[in-house]
Amino acid sequence: MKKIFVLFLLMSGFMLSAQTNSELVKHFEAYYKQMKAQGDVQGIVNGMTHLNLLAPSEARKDTLAYLYMSENQYIQALNTIGVDRLATDSDIAVEVKAVSLKAVKQPKMAIGHFEEMFKRNPNALIAYELAELNLQTQNLTEAEKHINYGLANSKDDMKKAFYETQNPYEVPLRSAFMYLNALKVYNDDPKLNIDAAVDILDATLKTAPNFNLIQLSKTELLRQKQALQAQAAQPKN
Repeated sequence: MKKIFVLFLLMSGFMLSAQTNSELVKHFEAYYKQMKAQGDVQGIVNGMTHLNLLAPSEARKDTLAYLYMSENQYIQALNTIGVDRLATDSDIAVEVKAVSLKAVKQPKMAIGHFEEMFKRNPNALIAYELAELNLQTQNLTEAEKHINYGLANSKDDMKKAFYETQNPYEVPLRSAFMYLNALKVYNDDPKLNIDAAVDILDATLKTAPNFNLIQLSKTELLRQKQALQAQAAQPKN
């Protein structure tokens, strides 16, 4: 009889625990929905965090990581979702890893995830990210491949935003690829290709007169050219 009583208590405890957990899930689902309706980002994060603790799932973890990424909390996003490249990752997980690793200045690690994004959904915007990251890591062959893809597949309505000025601005995506091409040509031979790179920058400026980064890059390249000329003109001992 005593054993039956103990068993009854254990079963009652399990049922009560399950009921309590279910009620908590419902509560935080309602809380999460309300925070979304109010636009309370921190509340949304808190709600999803509780839901992921109470009823863990890959979808909830991915959503939480995406919320962190959207708020520029890239370390928190990566701590939530990890950095490894997994074949089973959802599209959201791949994007979070790619964008967050780029943001925390880990271009080599970010490239693999952007490559996976491009594999799943080839488009010029992802090609731009790959071209830029490969330039940063001096993988000029890969950079050129993605630049060529972007130049061939950029549509007239595609834009690229830049933030080096106080007021962000947009240029045609194809112009942005032309700019990357100028950088790639320069990096092929920084001493011999300055003029060729400047010619591409000039051509790019005609397609996007507001492209401030072109002027900055052109000024720097011409400064380097002048320095090389001055160095060459110095008498040799």
